[in-house]
Amino acid sequence: MLDKLQIVKQRFDEVSDLIIQPDIISDQKRYVQLTREYKDLKRLMEKRDAYIELTDNLKEAEEIIADGSDAEMVEMAKMQYDEAKDGIPKLEEEIKVLLIPKDPEDAKNAVMELRAGTGGDEASIFAGDLFRMYTKYCEGKGWNVSTVDFSEGTNGGFKEIQFEVSGEDVYGTLKFEAGVHRVQRVPQTETQGRVHTSAATVMVFPEAEEFDVEIDPKDVRIDYFCSSGPGGQSVNTTYSAVRLTHEPTGLVAQCQDQKSQHKNKEKAFKVLRSRLYDLELAKKQEEDAAKRGSMVSSGDRSAKIRTYNYPQGRVTDHRIGLTLYDLQNIVNGDIQKIIDELQLAENTEKLKASDETI
Repeated sequence: MLDKLQIVKQRFDEVSDLIIQPDIISDQKRYVQLTREYKDLKRLMEKRDAYIELTDNLKEAEEIIADGSDAEMVEMAKMQYDEAKDGIPKLEEEIKVLLIPKDPEDAKNAVMELRAGTGGDEASIFAGDLFRMYTKYCEGKGWNVSTVDFSEGTNGGFKEIQFEVSGEDVYGTLKFEAGVHRVQRVPQTETQGRVHTSAATVMVFPEAEEFDVEIDPKDVRIDYFCSSGPGGQSVNTTYSAVRLTHEPTGLVAQCQDQKSQHKNKEKAFKVLRSRLYDLELAKKQEEDAAKRGSMVSSGDRSAKIRTYNYPQGRVTDHRIGLTLYDLQNIVNGDIQKIIDELQLAENTEKLKASDETI
């Protein structure tokens, strides 16, 4: 373990030196990559220091116990020995997880898109419930949520809604939410009390930086139109809303959330970049998942991943067979336990897939 950590320390020292070099600071892409790597390595260095301290304590305690000349010192040494003996395996497991190569996308912000699927008005209401769930979860994490575009449902909720989430390690946390979510409940419009099944699709894209994707302006058709929905006279009567069409791929991104045409255009380009970036990422995820036989993050956007059953008060994540009877708290944003279990399952897969022995 220490040999492995020594190699990591050499890289940490190298990165620490690189991020203060003027030529690195002037290269935005390289600088961003290295500062993210520095942050991850620093976490490992803290664990390394704790590991060295525990192994030193263990060795020292063994020497005092073996000597045995001072009964009081031996008693203290036994406590120190037990503490180190218990702590080392736990710390080794934490270090093993931290040594798994991190996906460089995980540190990025995310663009999320929710779309009502089968189920008519009830599906739109459910998409609205999911938006509220994610908003509450993100607020609890101290992340910022900003709406990009939306189309309201006839009886509430959304036919579709797009929003940006910014904060620390956002994509790495929210990427597990991508897929089809199903709800089983009695719709408000149902007069006979029958349980219906409706669905909504959740898409999660890593927010692409300008240097991640280069878009040729000649490839983009820009249309301006009046915003719809709430927002007062100025929003509905000026051509502030922006729609971008990337002609080589047919991808469309639009924004009508801001009163300023310029800000809407900026947001729409951000979404378009992220969609183009995600096309490539989806291919890579499918290849990686095929290699590992992964069900956790397969890149398959049509997979049914989770069911919210209201009559039984349960939520089931089908990828890992996790069922929780805590529906009300979950739909109110308490989804951390599900995300933790999915991250654990993925890390376990990665550890198995790694041929390296730590």
